[in-house]
Amino acid sequence: MKKSIFYLMIPLLLVSLVGCAETRYLEQVSLITLIGYDVGKEEEVSSTAVIRQVNPEFQSNVVVITDENKTSRGALSEINRKTTKKTMAGQKRVTLFGEELAKQGIGHYLDTLSKSPTSSGAILIAVVEGETKPLLEHKYENVDDVGQHIFKLLEQNIENEQLISSTLHEVGHDYYSLGRDIAIPLIKKDNELIEVSGLAIFNEDKLVGSISADDAFFVLLSRTSLKDGTLEVVIKESDVSTPLKEQLPGETAVVLDSIKSERTYKLKNASTPEFDLDISIEARVTEIDAEIDVDNPTNVKAIEKAISKSLSEDLLRVFAYSQEVNSDVYGLGEQYRSSVRQSNLTHDKWHEMYKTVKLNVHIDTTVVRSGVFE
Repeated sequence: MKKSIFYLMIPLLLVSLVGCAETRYLEQVSLITLIGYDVGKEEEVSSTAVIRQVNPEFQSNVVVITDENKTSRGALSEINRKTTKKTMAGQKRVTLFGEELAKQGIGHYLDTLSKSPTSSGAILIAVVEGETKPLLEHKYENVDDVGQHIFKLLEQNIENEQLISSTLHEVGHDYYSLGRDIAIPLIKKDNELIEVSGLAIFNEDKLVGSISADDAFFVLLSRTSLKDGTLEVVIKESDVSTPLKEQLPGETAVVLDSIKSERTYKLKNASTPEFDLDISIEARVTEIDAEIDVDNPTNVKAIEKAISKSLSEDLLRVFAYSQEVNSDVYGLGEQYRSSVRQSNLTHDKWHEMYKTVKLNVHIDTTVVRSGVFE
């Protein structure tokens, strides 16, 4: 009986000791959960760190500290001198870049992050409209931890397929890949809120343009297969075939959810170059801003064609803007390089060709009979 009690006590003691050790350890350090980079003075980099500190009662508070140095790591050393506990970046979940810094180039920072033993490949990357410092230092009414808040904001929009996933691993892959440019979520401060405002798009490592939050969906649709997306589509009267025109005058909003999609690129002409992009979509219509006889299969087919046409037009519009700023966020250069043997493709050579690329978009939409169709 005594032996049984003894063996039972061993795991309990081990759990207790581990718990005590962890508590003491957290009391001794400051955990950096987010860091933002801006252009500093006299060619220095300004680093703003969101730091979580734990007291002996295992309660935590969040502080935001900014400093400048010639390098990002040097700035972190300066920040460390301003805290009572040693700063550690092992809990960092987000890295932000200010707009002006992103225009100058973020390649050096991506390279530094990728090589750092304290940086996880799962860290999320985003760009801030304006500077990161005022966004992080602001005292928001309903936000206790701005670092955790921004992480959750990005995470849920990525999981709900409203945003391109922007982990360090994925962004680094796009940066180092020949024939594909970076696309990163864009966020901004709006009074007492922080919101996703769109998509920052790059040429190599330099920010060259931005796409609105609504239009970011078309880049996502072009880059990946969706499993459960959501979108409001506006179909015009000119997109609708007769006799449905009379029931859909002007513009009509249609809400799609449970969007599942597959896309395929094919190089049609290497000299132009010209590509075909075929996208198949299956989705539910959960709301439509018109009175329509949805029991009529002809009407459903007309709506499917109208949605396909509207999506194709919007996707081509966003693509045209990407060409205008010379950002191949679709990876067409990768498609070209893999299809054309001995292309001897370089970044500069491809981006000169990219300006004249012709993209043919074919979208086939199937409406699942649910939502307003039930």
